[in-house]
Amino acid sequence: MKMEMAPYYSLSAVVLLLVISGTTTTLVTATDHIVGANRGWNPGINYTLWANNNTFYVGDLISFRYQKTQYNVFEVNQTGYDNCTIDSAVGNWSSGKDFIPLNKAKRYYFICGNGQCFSGMKVSVLVHPLPSPPSAAVAAEHSSTKSASPPSVLLDWGLCSLMVSIVLVRFGLDWI
Repeated sequence: MKMEMAPYYSLSAVVLLLVISGTTTTLVTATDHIVGANRGWNPGINYTLWANNNTFYVGDLISFRYQKTQYNVFEVNQTGYDNCTIDSAVGNWSSGKDFIPLNKAKRYYFICGNGQCFSGMKVSVLVHPLPSPPSAAVAAEHSSTKSASPPSVLLDWGLCSLMVSIVLVRFGLDWI
């Protein structure tokens, strides 16, 4: 009888671990901001407007898509950005499909280094620190009494606790 139950308990343990990890893990994913959206890195696009319509966080990517035989990308300081010069370049890319990590909370400046910067091929983005996740107490304090749904943080832990309790009651502690 013990031999027949072993696979059943092993499967139950695997299912429990999957349920617990699925309900308690909060995924933080980086956003890939494609400069110019579907128009890419080309002359005649208002990149200031594009940048103002996006929110950038540490860990996000900014990507430039362009014809590599015509354009390029340089990361410069504010002076290089304002004057369209690459003298202060701290990075340059020319693959036509460049993915640049935004690893610090600061303002980044990017220009096209082949003269197109003067035609508007430059973009400045402000990268914000990652927002800290709300604690359960803060979330409960800020939730309205009229709110129909409790904070998701509480739901995740509540669901996890419920699932663990059900499994422990059903299978006991012998299989752990």
